[in-house]
Amino acid sequence: MTGSASVKLFALGLLVSAAAGCSPIVATHGNIVEPERLGEIHEGASTKSDVANTLGTPTATGTLDSNTWYYIGQRTEKVAFFAPEVVERKVVAFHFDESGTLRKLEQLDLSAGQEVDFVSRTTPTAGKDLGFLEQMLGNVGRFSGAKGGPGGGQGPGAPHS
Repeated sequence: MTGSASVKLFALGLLVSAAAGCSPIVATHGNIVEPERLGEIHEGASTKSDVANTLGTPTATGTLDSNTWYYIGQRTEKVAFFAPEVVERKVVAFHFDESGTLRKLEQLDLSAGQEVDFVSRTTPTAGKDLGFLEQMLGNVGRFSGAKGGPGGGQGPGAPHS
């Protein structure tokens, strides 16, 4: 093994061992509802004010139906410089009837999530696409400071002498 290859291998081993020895950074976003608090809420008996007093204000309400409340939260862990990994996600939906009484309670977790593929299309624009060099050379001589010449201060927005 050459000296350069052994140094690279040593550096890689040092990096991996350092990352493995780090404790993860845990971050919680949103409102993860604890099971104990959820046990205080009952379908058919609890009202909007009961839910708000027990869990706080909802993370979101239904777009088309304000009688649906959502409590959304997730916990991530990040080790060293690696991307954060979602370790827990919880969505609790409360559906109320018109009188404000809890009609239905739904719970979703990380297993209910679905991956979404993003589309990376671009919208074409009219006109000519100029390269970097064309843009730079296209401005040569356009902004000279000579009076009376191109850009020389004789246009509509130029100061009067």
